[in-house]
Amino acid sequence: MALHVDIRKDLGDFTLQARFETGAGVTGILGASGCGKSMTLGCIAGVIKPDAGRIELDSMVLFDSERGINQSPQKRQVGLLFQNYALFPNMTVRQNLMTGLRAREKDRRRAKQQINEMMERFRLTGLEKHRPCQLSGGQQQRAALARILLSRPRLLMLDEPFSALDGYLRWNLELELSDVLKGFGGSTLFVSHSRDEIYRLCDRVCVMDQGKSGPVIPVKQLFEAPMSRAAAVLSGCKNYSRARSAGERKVLALDWGVMLEYEGEVPEALCWVGVRSHYLVPVPASEKYRKNTFRCQVLRVVEDVFSMVILLRPEAGDSAYAEEQADVLLRAEMTKEFWEGFLRREDPAQGLWLHIEPKDVMLLT
Repeated sequence: MALHVDIRKDLGDFTLQARFETGAGVTGILGASGCGKSMTLGCIAGVIKPDAGRIELDSMVLFDSERGINQSPQKRQVGLLFQNYALFPNMTVRQNLMTGLRAREKDRRRAKQQINEMMERFRLTGLEKHRPCQLSGGQQQRAALARILLSRPRLLMLDEPFSALDGYLRWNLELELSDVLKGFGGSTLFVSHSRDEIYRLCDRVCVMDQGKSGPVIPVKQLFEAPMSRAAAVLSGCKNYSRARSAGERKVLALDWGVMLEYEGEVPEALCWVGVRSHYLVPVPASEKYRKNTFRCQVLRVVEDVFSMVILLRPEAGDSAYAEEQADVLLRAEMTKEFWEGFLRREDPAQGLWLHIEPKDVMLLT
């Protein structure tokens, strides 16, 4: 299974430029609200027409602006699960599932058998005569997925499938969906703004930022070695500074006023340095001469449910820039036990020394 997307859609002050390729398995599209994720799925499904470009699925051209090809949604064999599931409100569950079979199965007996099998598979037995308004959010999602799979799509696309659900429902439904995706066998595109969902459900990920898609990379690479500031932020990084190269294995974090040693190669378009919150480690003053150790002012200590969050400002940082950019502040996160032990040995009210291992310094474009 192979999907090739290279399209452009202009909407006045916003331009979608999606360009990526993916194969079998689950590929995530990760991005903030309004970045173009849903529009990309709409273009692939045929409900939105791009201004230019090409979309190809398993050697079948779905859209080609130069050749004047724009296959109808019915011919694309693409299943799209909308955020609100898009079940027909005036139809029962059984009737909704029947719409997924009409174009493919003309034999009523076989159609009934397939629907019964799908009802049992998705635990909808007993709800055949219920309408969507009589179903829970999880039941609606399962009914919508069953309807899509009955049409036997070559490509399955899910647009924020958990956004309409309460938090307590999401975990079990995520486990159920994971099993469905493993048994699907074709290509799947999974759109989300949640890095946690992407990490747990996807094999690969494409980051989308302000309408532009990045390269498709393994999911773990996004969290271990993101290439851009946008990717780092979307993967959960809270700390970043403007940066420039300062010699071999050294980079100057301009906003923090700190020279940092690192591991790896410097990207040609280096603009930023990032560090994840749990890699900022408070150390005793006796260790202040270690590499990548610098002094900060403690601005606030916040107790979270299972951790402590310490907000700091580097003493050597760019104070003028810090007044304009709140994100210049550093956020360190650690266990409550670690922080309590640290307070027994040190007094952070007079300043705190932070240490960063060279392997935990991320160089970003």
